[in-house]
Amino acid sequence: MNASLAAKSTLPDEVPTGVVLRYGVGQLGAQVFRDTPAVLLPLFMTTMLGVPAWLAGLVVLLPKLWLIVCDPLVGAWSDRMKTAIGRTPFLIAGAVGTTLGFIALFAFTEYPSPYIAAAAICALFFLASTAFSIYSVPYLAIAAELSSDPHQRNRIMVLRMFFATLGVLVGVGLAQPVIEHFGGGAAGWHAMSWIFGGLCFASMLTTASGLRRVPLINAGAVPGSLIDQLRTVAANKPYLVLLATTFVSNTGQAASYTVIGFVFLYVVQAIWLIPIFILCMSAASLASQPLWLWLPKRIGKPRAYVLAAAIWAAVTITWLWVGKGGVDVATLPGGQPVNTQHLLILLRAMIIGAFNGGFILLALSMMTDTVDYQRRMQGVANEGVFAGLFSAMEKLAFALGPVIAGIVMSAFGFVSSTGGAAAQSESALTGIILLYSAIPASLQVIALLIFSRYRLPDA
Repeated sequence: MNASLAAKSTLPDEVPTGVVLRYGVGQLGAQVFRDTPAVLLPLFMTTMLGVPAWLAGLVVLLPKLWLIVCDPLVGAWSDRMKTAIGRTPFLIAGAVGTTLGFIALFAFTEYPSPYIAAAAICALFFLASTAFSIYSVPYLAIAAELSSDPHQRNRIMVLRMFFATLGVLVGVGLAQPVIEHFGGGAAGWHAMSWIFGGLCFASMLTTASGLRRVPLINAGAVPGSLIDQLRTVAANKPYLVLLATTFVSNTGQAASYTVIGFVFLYVVQAIWLIPIFILCMSAASLASQPLWLWLPKRIGKPRAYVLAAAIWAAVTITWLWVGKGGVDVATLPGGQPVNTQHLLILLRAMIIGAFNGGFILLALSMMTDTVDYQRRMQGVANEGVFAGLFSAMEKLAFALGPVIAGIVMSAFGFVSSTGGAAAQSESALTGIILLYSAIPASLQVIALLIFSRYRLPDA
């Protein structure tokens, strides 16, 4: 395993395409695990296990909160072990554990009571999430160890984002149809878990085995406890600026993701449009990846990041004027009319998808630059701690997003209901629209103000 660790000077400037592919494909399964349980577990628990909706939300939240602590710990652990065994054992163990955990989540549909079911699912999701942390944190750290060239690292991240977008399409777009194809009920859920679990295993293990003998930068690790390593991170000012930037940006995005269903149900009154919206957004994200490979070479990663985030914010604010009106222009095969408002929404989806994917991948790419900056300045690097803390703050932001959404919706008078959607006041609709427009756009502007302090020599 030590053969996979090589001195920086022995690495070629350009990472072979085969290596970039073997690295990127691991994100496909990782994204499926990230998205599918978050979307489907509440539905599975409330419709198959009889778990109350409030408890189902808590079951999903608690393991995610644990990861805020777990990710930096895993990063520090993998840093301590990298000179002895490399990061491959973490990837293999994480891939196996994530797969088994994913399948186990949907394996049982009969429990003595809904509360026992909730406890069991929470424990299984806790274990599966921990296994995923063991995979995902070293996986992100490796991106900073494959090349000392910032443009090569950006190339790696572009392909990683390509597979991440495919993972969103599969995990969010195909899970429910697969369940229905296999008859729904317990049989449908079991079939989905085995199919998607197998996809996670094949994808993640391909990366784990494919990178086993790939030379990595070996600059040693920062010695000492996790606290000592965090002090080293705290001295890296570019990293701290980037961390704060992405935290604020992700918090706004998380709040908006929480209410996407409410926007289409109550404001647009076209819930059927969501799958088409996601498809357009994902397709645009995939198509835009060459742009985010080319543009940073021309104007630099920081300027490309600002451009992508600013355009995203400008388009996001236009949701303030979204509505249910419009002139019919076409009819879908099922008889559903499509109007001009729907077309504008799909246009927004394509622009948002293209530029959202851009600033997300550039943030990750610049994170690897800050790790390389530490390596150049100090001669050592604790890539795992950097990756773990970055991942933890992302999870914290996406845990805070729903909290912010709940507070805003309650403040504007949103009325909860059982047995179907209840009529909402104009004030409640305003709160929903603000959460999908002005609030995330404003937080993105604040994030860009923070990012204006980002300075990284020779990056």
